[in-house]
Amino acid sequence: MILSSFLPIATDRLVLRQFTPADATGLAAYRSEPAVARYQSWATPYPLSAAQRLIDEQSHLDGPTAGEWLQIAIALDGDLIGDVAVRLNDDGHIAKIGYTIAPAHQRRGFGAEAVGAVVARLLEAEVHRVEASLDARNDASARLLDRIGFRHEGTAVSAELADGEWCDVAYYAILRDEHEARVSGSARPAAPA
Repeated sequence: MILSSFLPIATDRLVLRQFTPADATGLAAYRSEPAVARYQSWATPYPLSAAQRLIDEQSHLDGPTAGEWLQIAIALDGDLIGDVAVRLNDDGHIAKIGYTIAPAHQRRGFGAEAVGAVVARLLEAEVHRVEASLDARNDASARLLDRIGFRHEGTAVSAELADGEWCDVAYYAILRDEHEARVSGSARPAAPA
């Protein structure tokens, strides 16, 4: 399954689009920031050649595709400030997401705006469920997911080895009907814990 005509997505302040070769320097720069890479799967510094290769490998994708990660560029006034990653499962009913915002643009709501727009587009395209997992120490990422309506589904203790350290992994998800209820303003109250 391929969600064609998925990009671009315009929000109030951002344009979410395919990466272009001109984005390689910016991508390598923010992925090389230790604070950005701390909770991610890449090592620093992130080489320009790796950014160029990633962009080249993505050039044939104009929307999420089953079995492949799609990196979506987040642009503010034409400048790259981060990315959202999407991967559909084999039947296209479940999507996984990830996201990164350059440090200079964090804490201004851009992450929630971009991720929220991608999630809305996925769920409006008949994806049933969108999932995210994160290092449980990444409080900012957890707050972002809470803000856009994701529910914390649990935490796997000491489940992933990151930079030689075992860390807990927190799992989040949102269903299409939960998103629709949230958008229409008729969100159900959370079940008692």
